[in-house]
Amino acid sequence: MNSVLMAATIGCVVANASVAIADYARAPTVLANFAEVRFMPGALPYLATLKLAGAVGLLAGLLGVHWLGLAAGVGLTAFFVGALLVHVRARVFHNIAVPAAYLVLAVASTCFFAGKL
Repeated sequence: MNSVLMAATIGCVVANASVAIADYARAPTVLANFAEVRFMPGALPYLATLKLAGAVGLLAGLLGVHWLGLAAGVGLTAFFVGALLVHVRARVFHNIAVPAAYLVLAVASTCFFAGKL
């Protein structure tokens, strides 16, 4: 089970770093999603920074700073719960699986580091 959680944590690092880069680049799919859920496009760089900070925190946790990995996992879990709520509020369900998948990875990462402390 520990190897599954580690793989999920590595996936969470890669996924969040990748989407943060797409957010910073203002990729058309990111902008379209923001418009569809009626979220402020001006918030995009701040949200990208939170995702990137989460990815860096998880990476630091994998390199031995377990408490920081746990904090990053908890932060990303809260972030993606918020993303799901934004989708529900806007009644945009056709792509709700994307933030749900990120949430599952964040929860798995949190569980991984919780077991390390």
